[in-house]
Formats: sequence, C-alpha cells, structure tokens
Amino acid sequence: MTATAAGMLIGASSDFLKRFSPFNRMEPHALDFLAERAVLAFHARGREILTPEMGQPRHFHIVQRGKVQARQFGPATVTDYTTMTLGPGECFPIGAISAQRPSTNSYVAVEDSFIYQLPAEDFLKLMQMSPVFHLFCTQYIASLLNQSRQQLQTSFAQRAAEQQTMTTPLGELVKKDAIFVTPGTTIRAALEKMSEMRLGCMVIVDTEQRPVGILTQSDLLSRIVLPAIDLQRPISEVMTRDPHLMPASASAYDAALEMATHGVRHLLVTDGDDRLKGVVSERDLFSLQRISLRQVRAGIEGAEDVEGLQRASRDIRQLALNLIAQGVGAEQLTQFISALNDALTRRIIDLAAARHDIHGIDYAWLAFGSEGRHEQTLSSDQDNGVIFVSPPGADKEALRKRLLAFGREVNENLAACGFPLCKGNIMASNPELCLTFEEWRGRFGDWIREPDPQALLNASIFFDYRVLCGNERLGDQLRTWLNNTARANTAFLRMMAVNALQVAPPLGRIRDFVLDDDGTIDLKKCGARLFVDVARILALRTGVASSSTVQRLRQAGAKMGMQAEEIAALIDGFHFIQLLRLRSQHLETEHDSPGDNRINPDELNELDRRILKEAFRQARKLQLRLKLDYQL
Repeated sequence: MTATAAGMLIGASSDFLKRFSPFNRMEPHALDFLAERAVLAFHARGREILTPEMGQPRHFHIVQRGKVQARQFGPATVTDYTTMTLGPGECFPIGAISAQRPSTNSYVAVEDSFIYQLPAEDFLKLMQMSPVFHLFCTQYIASLLNQSRQQLQTSFAQRAAEQQTMTTPLGELVKKDAIFVTPGTTIRAALEKMSEMRLGCMVIVDTEQRPVGILTQSDLLSRIVLPAIDLQRPISEVMTRDPHLMPASASAYDAALEMATHGVRHLLVTDGDDRLKGVVSERDLFSLQRISLRQVRAGIEGAEDVEGLQRASRDIRQLALNLIAQGVGAEQLTQFISALNDALTRRIIDLAAARHDIHGIDYAWLAFGSEGRHEQTLSSDQDNGVIFVSPPGADKEALRKRLLAFGREVNENLAACGFPLCKGNIMASNPELCLTFEEWRGRFGDWIREPDPQALLNASIFFDYRVLCGNERLGDQLRTWLNNTARANTAFLRMMAVNALQVAPPLGRIRDFVLDDDGTIDLKKCGARLFVDVARILALRTGVASSSTVQRLRQAGAKMGMQAEEIAALIDGFHFIQLLRLRSQHLETEHDSPGDNRINPDELNELDRRILKEAFRQARKLQLRLKLDYQL
C-alpha cells in the first residue's frame, strides 16, 4: 500500500471516529494514534468475534458498520436479560481488556459487519496518553452523561452567556472579606457595625473564626425591638445558633437548594478548615436570573389566595427551565422542583387550615408517588393522603369529616396551581386515604399478607410516601412498622419482584429500541419505573427508610455489597432518563400533557441515543439482579 493510500485510510478512520463519543473529544495526538493503529476487519454474519473461551482479549473493537450481539456467558437460552446489541461507534470489551481478563460475554456478528481492531497493548497506551479516553473506559455512562450536559448547555449558549451559571463554586461568589463579631460583642456594637457596613446580617464566630451564629435584619424586630432587649447584652443571647453552612467548593445550585428547602436567605461559606470565608445571599445567587429564588419564595410566602400561588407555580416552572438550560443534573433538578413545590403545597395547606376547624388534631399530610420520592418533574399530578390520631374517647368519624373537608380544599387549590386532580382519586379528600395510624397499618398489612394484583399496585404507590406537613413522627413510626413487616414476608417481596419484571427495557435484539405503535417510547412506564420498582423492593428488603429511588439504590446497594461503580452506573442511567423526561416536558405548556413522557429516539442526537441505550441496559442489569435473587 502506498503512503498516499495509507494516509487516506487513516483519514477516513479519523473522520468516522469523530462522529462518536469519546473519540470526538479525544486529544488530537491520541485520536491520530488510534486511527493509525486500528485495523478494519470484516466479520460475516454469525461469526463469533470474541468469547470467554478465547481467553484474554487481544483486541479492542469498535463497530464501524453492522450489528454485534453481546450475549451473557452461561445461560442456555437467549433472553432480553442476557443479550444486547451494539451498533456503529460502540465498543467492546471495555471492562475485560482494561482488567486484562477474559470477557464474560460472547460477541457475535448478527449482520455482515466491519469492525476496527486495536491491539490490546495499544489500547493500554491510549488510556495512558488520553485522559478523555481513560475517563470513558473507567466511568463509561458518567462520561457520556457529562458530554450530553455539555451539548445541552451549548444549545443554550446565548442564555448561558446572559446568566451566571448555577455550577459556579460559592468561593467565586464571595467578593468581600468576611465581616464578623464574637459572641461577647454587645448587641449595640454589632448593630452599629451592620449599619456602618450596610450588611443584611452579622455573623458571630468563635476564637478559631468558625461560625457559631447569625443575626439577620429580619430578626431585629422580633428579637430586639419588640422585647426591648438591653443593647448592652451580648449578641450571643439573640443570635440564631447553628447557622446554615456550606463549603466554598459547593455550587450556587447547592446553595439555592439549601435556601429553597429551609427557607433561609443567607448561607455562610467556609474554607477547608471550617473557618468563615464569607456570606452568600439570595441576591448574590440570583441577581442575574430572570426569575429569582427570592421572587419565588416571596411569592409563595406572601400569597394570600390561590391567584398569588398560581403566579408562584408559574415562576417555579420558569426557574426550573433556566436550570435545565444551564445543564444542572437531573437529580438536582428534581430535588429543586420538589423543594419549591413542597413550599407551595405547605402554603396551600396553611391557607386552607386557617379556614377549617382542624385546630388541635394531631395529623400529617402525606405525599405519595413521585412527590413522595422527591422525584417530581415538570408534569406531575397530585398523590396525597392524611394520617391522624384519634385520642381515646374522641369521635373518630367527626375528626375524619373535618380533615376531609380540609383536604378537599387543598386538593382543589393544588389543581388550580397546575397539579391535576388524580384520576385514580389518590387524594386526601378521599375517605379511604384519610386514616388513623392503626387504619393505615391495617391497610398496609392486608396488602402484604394477600398480595393480589391490586394490592401490589397499591404498594407501588403508597409505600413511596413522606410527611410533607404536620407530625413527622406519625410517618416515621409507620415506616418502621412497614419495613419490619415487609422484610419478614419474603412471599410478598417475591410477588413484588414478579410485578416489577412485567415491563422490560425497550431494547431490541437487532434494532436499538423497541417502539410503541406511534414510534415513541414512554420514558415513565418503560424507563424510570424500572429503576423505581426495583429500588423499592431492595429498600424494603434491607430496611432502608428513604423513599428516594437514588438513596434507596445507594443505601440498599451498599448493604447488599454491590460495587460502588455498579451503583453509580445504575444511578447515572436513572438520572439520564429523568433528564430526558424534563427536557421533553419543558416544551409543553401544561402539567400532565399526554405526550409529556414520550420521546422518539430517532429525534435524539447520536450521543443521547447511545446514552439512552446504555441507561436501558442498566435497568436491565437491575432487573436481572432481581430475577436471579428470587429465581424468577
């Protein structure tokens, strides 16, 4: 072959590789190295390319054209759980060649295929010379997700240029030296300093300059002016102890979520030794945002009627869209949406409680489903209920009647604010869902003892609960009882596992995806639900109290001895599906629109198609673990 012909082949290889991740981001010298050493080989349909019996892989493979089926070694029959299909741009076997061990899969050409082969020794050299390739091989799906977020941010480049990114570290937002006083400073001296420096708050630190308290302008009236406190008293007597702290490395988003969750307006930023570095306020975080957190919080807290809360609901949505545009991750986004929706719901509850005779009733407002899991998207209906205490001698039905009237108004006002009434009547205004602790325990116990299809469906909804308002101890006590009871009933958990396996990831054996008749995939039913259902079972089995899918996977996975890398890949897969749902929903104008959770994979770019396929593979791995655990 002439030098010219060889150069043309290398150029063609390089052009092809640049179409796919991670090669499109690799350093030029590393990409040249790969293109020069990769050899294109032909594999006829039905040919085995790599099997465990062949021993340690001698080549790293990149599919150039055709299809390759990866089949798990061991099972006698081929099922959706033991196979996956690789297409152009996809590689194998990453884990085996990195660890220099035999592959655990067999790879067979299911079409006439052309595949680049890179010698194993060159693969290892490439990992050393290219940080991008090394990250890809060691954190496969996380690396793809990061690139997808970068693409999304690029598509919103103009908006990102107009607004300061929410991923900015807090340390970069602190522009002035920290101003503080010590606990023994008099109130008068502290107030004079606040006035002189035009501060909205004063931080109190110990001798090591570690924050121990804070006094804000909003504290002055209730703590100093009205009680007529002697201004010569030490400031430690009126300060708020244990103020909210965040490290300088935390992001603006982290601070925003903390403020939204706890309803505070100032966060103290600390250095690596926990010493005060400065103060970040809502104004600092959101001065460049079109819709500010302060506006949203003020709109919620100051709303005296449904009309005011409707405006706040629209602002929550707009703020969430700004964060999507800035590339904030799915877990943070759903937490942020949930935190603000929680504040909105609590305000609705407060307004309704003032108009209803529920004073003195020991109760808790329960959120179920996605809200109970902190996983609300921009399209969620309402799922809620009430748990209450009926003291000895009290008229239980009279208490229930009062709570039902209260719940009905809350449900109607939530609907007016964009959270549709639940079509299945899973709402606090339903007498079947306004129950005492004993009644809820009896209901849960019936479902566990007799797990018929309806009972399993109920468990999948109601077991994902959390207390949104009221007496949290009622929810905690019910959770402890539920976990102990379910964990002891292996037959119930096995039936839940059977139910969780009814829907398989929409991966084709030959085609990338299995589509519904309309050419789309339901990301809620065939994506997120797969992770949610298995995580619920693992949590019940291991006694994990959290209702969050991600926390259930992290905590239950650790208790079961799963590798950290495996858990991280599962969570990344779940996050990407959630992110696709959010990106799809932001194009809609109303909650709960019919197409909110549907996507057409053909409309995704090549990178997102590839990540979606990997996310579904992670769901399949999770289901396979359940299938093997319960021998289904």
